[in-house]
Amino acid sequence: MGQSTPHHLPKLPPNLAEIETKRVLKQVARSSLAIAELKGIAESIPSQQMLVNAIIIKEAKDSSEIENIITSTDELYEALSVSDLVVRPAAKEVVNYRRSIMMGYDILTRQGFIRVNDIIKIQKDLINNDAGIRSTPGTVLKNDKTGEVVYTPPQDKIEIEELLSNFIHYFNNEELREDVSPLIWLGILHYQFESIHPFYDGNGRTGRILNILFLIMNGLIDIPILYLSSYIIKKKADYYRLLNGVNKKGHWEDWIIFMLKAVEKTSIDTMRQIKDIRVLLKQTIQKVKADAPKIYSKELVELIFEQPYSKIEFVVQKLGVERKAASRYLRQLEELEILKSKKFGREVVYVNQQLFDLLKR
Repeated sequence: MGQSTPHHLPKLPPNLAEIETKRVLKQVARSSLAIAELKGIAESIPSQQMLVNAIIIKEAKDSSEIENIITSTDELYEALSVSDLVVRPAAKEVVNYRRSIMMGYDILTRQGFIRVNDIIKIQKDLINNDAGIRSTPGTVLKNDKTGEVVYTPPQDKIEIEELLSNFIHYFNNEELREDVSPLIWLGILHYQFESIHPFYDGNGRTGRILNILFLIMNGLIDIPILYLSSYIIKKKADYYRLLNGVNKKGHWEDWIIFMLKAVEKTSIDTMRQIKDIRVLLKQTIQKVKADAPKIYSKELVELIFEQPYSKIEFVVQKLGVERKAASRYLRQLEELEILKSKKFGREVVYVNQQLFDLLKR
């Protein structure tokens, strides 16, 4: 039976003694090791922006796909690189998500903490409207296939605001988490935010942005490169079933283990991708040095990895050269079959095809 009345959502913290079971603590050890290894490997890449740009696009695509906003990687890079391209609404929403992640990261970097108003600002940027926190009753979550109401979040705006204030208190307070792994708190906080469901739209995507900000704030990673959306897509039914299991029956253990496994698996997958990028970067440096030494520079090669879809303006800005020289560099890299040009109207972009294929995997 679905819930027709608003769920009474307790404030944080839950009973941590019930959550820190042997199974949970074993998985915490595995997940902590994986994310620590990821952090170390990420530091071995000379340009951190290279990783952020590469991995953030995948997350924007995957997180939006959970909400049934479907687009292709090609379409996203074209939307980001080509000035006057007519972009489908779905691609525009994913581009917005990427921008909103970086907005949240910039806020956290500047302040060192996140406020409720920052969450509202991120959601506003993501959805591109001013609706803010829900103030009109009637929001329910339904099963897409059957139409059955599976969850009715808190409806009163004052209650929602109180729950958000309580949520952000625990999100920011490191002292309260000294005896409990931040990864366990990640699962608790993600459950709480999604259950508050404070907005009319964009709750899932906003919650997934908060996940990455929480990991950075707790020093588990340094830059926004670990995202759980790809894991959630593969196990979407389990994700919602376990989330509901906490709401209806207080079954925390399986939910926390699900989130911990998401961290472990995604860390391993991201490490694999970073290693592949590192190998390809080294091969490309060697090829340009050997076959086009006159145009070689570390900054030029890094640029075509930071921007898999490159163009003359990017080279001018990065290297501080004139357009004529920038154009010559890109054409020579195409002659070496490192780049491949694509024309969009009057504009030409140069695709790092090997990197692009790697990122699409």
